[in-house]
Amino acid sequence: MAAFTTHTPCQATPLHHNIKILTQNANTKTVHKATSSLHHYSSISSLFSQTKSTLFSNSGSGSSWLQHNPLHHDASSGSGSRQGPIYSVFRTKPAEVASVEDLFEFICSGPLVDKMGLTQEKVAESIDKWLFYGSKLCRLFQLDELYLTTPQKARFYHYYIPVFVWCEDQISQHASKFKDGEEIPPLVIGFSAPQGCGKTTLVFALDYLFRITGRNSATLSIDDFYLTAGGQAELREQNPGNTLLELRGNAGSHDLPFSVETLTALSKLTKEGMKMKLPRYDKSAYSGRGDRADSSTWQEVEGPLTVVLYEGWMLGFKPLANEVVKAVDPQLEIVNKNLGAYYDAWDKFIKAWIVIKIQDPSCVYQWRLQAEIAMRQAGKPGMSDEEVKDFVSRYLPAYKAYLPTLYSEGPNGSHPNHLLLIEIDEARNPILGI
Repeated sequence: MAAFTTHTPCQATPLHHNIKILTQNANTKTVHKATSSLHHYSSISSLFSQTKSTLFSNSGSGSSWLQHNPLHHDASSGSGSRQGPIYSVFRTKPAEVASVEDLFEFICSGPLVDKMGLTQEKVAESIDKWLFYGSKLCRLFQLDELYLTTPQKARFYHYYIPVFVWCEDQISQHASKFKDGEEIPPLVIGFSAPQGCGKTTLVFALDYLFRITGRNSATLSIDDFYLTAGGQAELREQNPGNTLLELRGNAGSHDLPFSVETLTALSKLTKEGMKMKLPRYDKSAYSGRGDRADSSTWQEVEGPLTVVLYEGWMLGFKPLANEVVKAVDPQLEIVNKNLGAYYDAWDKFIKAWIVIKIQDPSCVYQWRLQAEIAMRQAGKPGMSDEEVKDFVSRYLPAYKAYLPTLYSEGPNGSHPNHLLLIEIDEARNPILGI
C-alpha cells in the first residue's frame, strides 16, 4: 500500500494518474467514473460537517468513539438500533491523514475483496457507493473521514463496507426468487461469532447502512430469547451441579417456542402498516442473572421488512457425538442434547450466513475483559477480572467442541453461495488465510 501523506482537500490532482494505473485494465468509462467519484471524495468533509449533529442528538457529549466513550442508542427512536453502549474496537494512536489517491488502492487490498469475487474494475464501477458508505460510517461513529487511522480505515473499507456489499447482493438474490407482485419475506441473515469479537458493532453499522439506503431492517440477538428469570431457576434446579447451565448462555437456556413465534411473525411483516414489537432482554435484572425486559420497553418495527440481522455466539452450532463433547467437558452432554432442537427454532429461518472465525477461543476472555474495563472506566457497572474469568469459562467448552465443525462445514443447512466466512485477528479485523 502507498505511504500515507498529508493532503488538504483541494490536493486531488494526482488522483487521475494513480487511478488510471490501478485500473489500467478497466474500460475508459469505468476509469472516468472512478476518478470523478474519488475526486468528489475530497469535498465529502463538507457534507460530514453539515450533517454529523443529527444522529447524536440523544448521545450527550457527542464524544469520539475512539475515546472509549459509550454511544447510547435510543430504542424508542424507531431507528432499529439496540439500546446499550458500543465501545471502541480500534487501537488508539495519533491520527493519520491518508491521501485521497491511496483510498482506491487501499479498498482493493482488502482481504475480503477477492473472497467476494470483486475485481478492481467492479470496485471502480461502484466506487461512489463505497465512498458514500464510508462517509456515513464516519458520521455514525463521529470520525472525520479525512483523518482516519489505519485501523479505522481497515475497519470500514476492509470489513464493514465489504460485508454490507455482500449482504446487498444476498438480498438481491433472495428477491429474484419471487415473481412480480408476490410478497417478499425479509431475508434473515445470521451472524455467528464468539463474544467480544465485534459482531454487535458490525450489525449496528450494517443496520444503519441499510436504513440510510432505504432498506427497512430489524435486528435480533439470541440473547433476546433467553428464558425468563423463573425459567432459568427451573433449569438450574433440573441440572444441579452443572455449571454450564447454572446461568444463561448455553443450549437449554433459551425459550425456543418464543423464538419460533417471533421469527415466524417477522417473516410475515411484508406490508406497509404491519407492526410488531421485538423482544429484548435485561441482563442487569436480578443482580445480573437477567430477565426478559418488560414488553413496554420493546422496540416496534414496521413492515415491509427487507432484512433481519440475527446475531449470536452459538448460531449454527451442530450437535456432535456424545463421546466428542464428553471428551471436552462431561457437563456438555446435556447441552449437546439440548442443541438438537435449535435448528428448527433458529437456523432454518436463516437463509444467508456470516460466520466470523477466530484463531483461538482464549481471545474471548481478553476481549470481554477489555469491554468490562471500558465500562468501569466509563462509570458503568462492570464485572471484576475474576468474574469475567468465571463468566467466560462457562462458554469455552462449547467453543472448543463446536467451533471446529462450524468452521469446516458451515452451519447446518447453509449453502456455500450464501455463506461468508471471515477470519479475524486479535484486533478484530479480517485477515487472509481462508
